[in-house]
Amino acid sequence: MKEVDLLTDLNNPCAFVPTMGALHAGHQSLIRRARELADEVVVSIFVNPLQFENKEDLAKYPSTPKHDGQLAKEAGATILWRPSYQSIYPGELEKLSSGQIGRSFEGVHRPGHFDGVLTVVNRLFELSRPKYAIFGEKDFQQLAVIRQMARDLDFDLEILGIPILRDTDGLALSSRNAYLTPEQRVAALAL
Repeated sequence: MKEVDLLTDLNNPCAFVPTMGALHAGHQSLIRRARELADEVVVSIFVNPLQFENKEDLAKYPSTPKHDGQLAKEAGATILWRPSYQSIYPGELEKLSSGQIGRSFEGVHRPGHFDGVLTVVNRLFELSRPKYAIFGEKDFQQLAVIRQMARDLDFDLEILGIPILRDTDGLALSSRNAYLTPEQRVAALAL
């Protein structure tokens, strides 16, 4: 597996798995599915500041770079892409709008979050030009707004949603589970 900060000379078609890092078995299931679809599997790790309303939340987002590389390689990634902020947003920033669906449900409690998600995913798609993009169904609303954006912007790619992978206690795997106390983890099982 090659680790890069800029994508050049990709073998197409490629399958793309965008992440914010702190990889776990759920991410590995996405990477394995991507590997079934293409020989070239690009996994990005970019913590996008545009999707964090709370800057403290951004600052404490989990970071496990060495572990991420190991898990991505084990799952079949051929390229681990760790772009810089400047390579994703090189000039004046124009945020995309997630519309009504991005302001509903989870978006009510996280204003601007889905606009930030669409803005970064749009840039990641522009730079990687994948044939396939793989996302987890755990973030169903995110998957819906990304699919709509891809249709609206006429991206020539297939977006696949992969079923939720759960821990032994039934909780959906998530990078943010590291934040939970034992009591909060038990309470989260009600979801």
